[in-house]
Amino acid sequence: MTTPQISTEPSARVPFWRRPFRVVRENMRVYLILNAAAYGLAVIGFVIGLIFPDLVAAEAAGLEANGTGELVRWLFNTPPLFALMILVVNIFRLSALTIVLPSLIVPFAGLAFFGHWAVTTGITLVQTTPAGWVAMIPHSLTFLIELQAYILFLLGAFLIGKYWLSPRTAQAKNRRQGYLRGLRQLGLLALPALVLLIIGAVWEAYSLRYLVGPLGQLLL
Repeated sequence: MTTPQISTEPSARVPFWRRPFRVVRENMRVYLILNAAAYGLAVIGFVIGLIFPDLVAAEAAGLEANGTGELVRWLFNTPPLFALMILVVNIFRLSALTIVLPSLIVPFAGLAFFGHWAVTTGITLVQTTPAGWVAMIPHSLTFLIELQAYILFLLGAFLIGKYWLSPRTAQAKNRRQGYLRGLRQLGLLALPALVLLIIGAVWEAYSLRYLVGPLGQLLL
């Protein structure tokens, strides 16, 4: 088993804001694979939704049944609150509960849960009305931004599992030390991920409120 390239530059000499990017650079191959897998699974879900419209209808009905649709309509005209709701959901339900927490208990479990989410979300991206497809123009950027944030959490979850199961790859003496080093890597990666989630939430809330309407009038 090969060991990763670990920078010999002391952490104290690296500006704090650069440390997450160093983690990505040192694990670039895994980062690119996670990108391909995340976007690929979403595309697979999208194609499934196009082929089987009943699945799209079922997902939409599920959102209405659990109250998500009603909550979105209620917050739609108040972008700051809408953005806050999006941010809370993306941080706690998706990042923490779907990716991070499972990976802290079972190595790599969060990657599997996220894979299911990516396919399901790809299905929900399929629209059934012209207005819905217009809304997908700005929402596509939202999806790209937020998915990049999740990929950073996925990379952190992967490193926890890798260092936990194979401490030597982190130059750790035992599994406990490897686990803790993985947690530190995850903590660093969470910083740019949170920035991306904030940007994505603000863009989603304000673009849906102020951009979709004019686009619809222009294109439909």
